[in-house]
Amino acid sequence: MVEPPQPAPAKVYYDGCPGCAMDRKKETRKGVPYKELIFVGIISFASALPITSLFPFLYFMIRDLHVAQREEDIGFYAGFLGASYMVGRGLASVFWGIVADRIGRKPVMAFSVFSVIVFNTLFGLSVKYWMAIATRFLLGALNGFLAPVKAYSIEVCQPEQQALGISIVNTAWGMGVIIGPAIGGYLAQPVKQYPHLFHDNSVFGRFPYLLPCICISFFATLVFISCAWLPETLHKHKGLERAVEMVEGSTTQESTEPPKKSLLKNWPLMSAIITSSVFSLHDTAYVEIFSLWTVSSRKYGGLSFSSKDVGQVLTVAGVSLLVYQLLAYRQVNKILGPIHSTQVSSALSIPIIAAYPFMTHLSGIRLDMPLYIAAMLKSVFAITRVTGTSLLQNNAVPQEQRGAANGIATTTMSLAKAFAPAGAGIIFSWAQKRQHATFFPGDHMVFLVLNLTEVIGLVLTFKPFLAVPQQYK
Repeated sequence: MVEPPQPAPAKVYYDGCPGCAMDRKKETRKGVPYKELIFVGIISFASALPITSLFPFLYFMIRDLHVAQREEDIGFYAGFLGASYMVGRGLASVFWGIVADRIGRKPVMAFSVFSVIVFNTLFGLSVKYWMAIATRFLLGALNGFLAPVKAYSIEVCQPEQQALGISIVNTAWGMGVIIGPAIGGYLAQPVKQYPHLFHDNSVFGRFPYLLPCICISFFATLVFISCAWLPETLHKHKGLERAVEMVEGSTTQESTEPPKKSLLKNWPLMSAIITSSVFSLHDTAYVEIFSLWTVSSRKYGGLSFSSKDVGQVLTVAGVSLLVYQLLAYRQVNKILGPIHSTQVSSALSIPIIAAYPFMTHLSGIRLDMPLYIAAMLKSVFAITRVTGTSLLQNNAVPQEQRGAANGIATTTMSLAKAFAPAGAGIIFSWAQKRQHATFFPGDHMVFLVLNLTEVIGLVLTFKPFLAVPQQYK
């Protein structure tokens, strides 16, 4: 006799539990959760804006703080200031991941946006090098949104929409990283750039780098207020020893599942995280070097751009990134998949980086055209790699482990991004002093080192190092 199949156990929802409310909402809603993903996008964008907004004026800020004894030493001090944010974030990411698992995703994300309001404004008011370092460090340490927001973007989506959720996080983050320097470039030193609007005796004359920081903080204030309508996704069952996971099934079903693999022993996850960290190191170093190179004097191999010129280049790159994400990325991912798209974009970035130091011999429209095209293509290739490796990471673990996995990824990437500005600044400062060397003189050496990191990341995307998650085999 064949026993009739047992009916699936009924799902249990607890009143007052935000996680249960979200699961019930997901069960009745079959479409894309536009409201929640819009929140995910604007929070990611607001939190990413201050990370790189200082790079276009970093060279001038270090000069005005009178910490560098010689012009060639500016890059050295700029590197440590650029690294301070990521040092703080790297040290605190695991803590914020634990807090998000204990009290919820929403409080951590809201507090992170609030920290942007406070410490980004204080950074704009810095008149001493130590104050600039301290405020950037605290901004990174208290901005713990990245791991919770990635978990949140998964938890508000149906399984078939989770790739979209991760893509929105990375797209908004990429836009913030690109638009942030544009804001810094256009609005820094307003007395010098817009003398008909600002005068020397104004607050922006005394604090020439406050205006871009205030604008970012104002936008973050609006986002912080909107967090009041952000729904929570964490399960909170009072009086029970464990939460009931609604999407995966009942607790009876879960108790029969095999124990989850340790994240540190999950090689598909760890190999994707290591690969992503190498690319993160490269991308952060590239943003700082590009900004320092464009504003440095032509006698040192730069382009003698103003911060406004740099902001304009980065704005165009940001617009091209948005167009690419809206119109082209889904087709690229559909045709190539996350692995091959990462490999292709990494390989195509190498000749672009190699071409930069030769542009110093150009001027006018002959310089603008290749520079703008190169910056646009580089930003498109970078976001393709970031999204591809994020999809690999999140598909290498079951849903219950995604928050912890993203916490580990955030820590390793933050450490890589902390090392990148300091290392890039030291190498840039050293290269400025060897303009007449026989082997890769001046900035040719800087872009060679950038390309070597790109090549290392490309090699890591192949077997046997990169272990492919089961769904991509």
